[in-house]
Amino acid sequence: MSAAHPHQKPSLETSLEQRLTADRAAALSLTPVSRETAARLDRFIDLLQTWQAKTNLVSPATLPMLWSRHVSDSLQLLTLAPDAKVWADFGSGGGFPGMVLACVLADTPGAVVHLIERNGKKAGFLREALRVTGAAAVIHLADIKDIVDRLAGPVDCITARAVAPLNQLIGFAEPWVKKGAKALFLKGQDVEAELTEATKYWKIEPHLHSSRTGGHGWIVELDRIECLNPSPSVDGRPL
Repeated sequence: MSAAHPHQKPSLETSLEQRLTADRAAALSLTPVSRETAARLDRFIDLLQTWQAKTNLVSPATLPMLWSRHVSDSLQLLTLAPDAKVWADFGSGGGFPGMVLACVLADTPGAVVHLIERNGKKAGFLREALRVTGAAAVIHLADIKDIVDRLAGPVDCITARAVAPLNQLIGFAEPWVKKGAKALFLKGQDVEAELTEATKYWKIEPHLHSSRTGGHGWIVELDRIECLNPSPSVDGRPL
């Protein structure tokens, strides 16, 4: 077999792998995890790359930055709820942040992440991810609004990322927050506009945390939610 020409350009696949390797190192330096957790995350990301070819789980433009844009972004939530064991992740989709959190919590007794996903293909991906990682999760193929009464026991923390406008997420989360749960919603640069809209319907005292992964990301932390005008609602938004 002939050796590669010294000036030969690396293939796109090789280039992507190199970028992913560097991105993984940077992300885990920013949000460190145990060796066991890193191994679970490696299996999860490998699976995601395989499934991405047939099911759109993340934006294709973010594939070279899977670890910093998605994994590290998810991991940072643990610092805001370090004692939470039971999590509910709205619209888990490609597994962010829910499956990432479940990989970290796999060795924590009593820990579980409820992954709520309405799309059958994405729920299938999450089931396979659970199988290959041994993560601490339960998958629910359901609409978010239908799951509130189906989960037995208390929930410590609620999460969501790129699922719905903030005012709708608050409506979904309200029953659990009233029972003592904390809500942590990952949002982008339009967070102020979303908060302004949400305060038309809800009395909230949000704590905003700048994402440690950079960019224009924010985490909206809520531990108190009150409806300003109690009435029937549609998709979590009061009428």
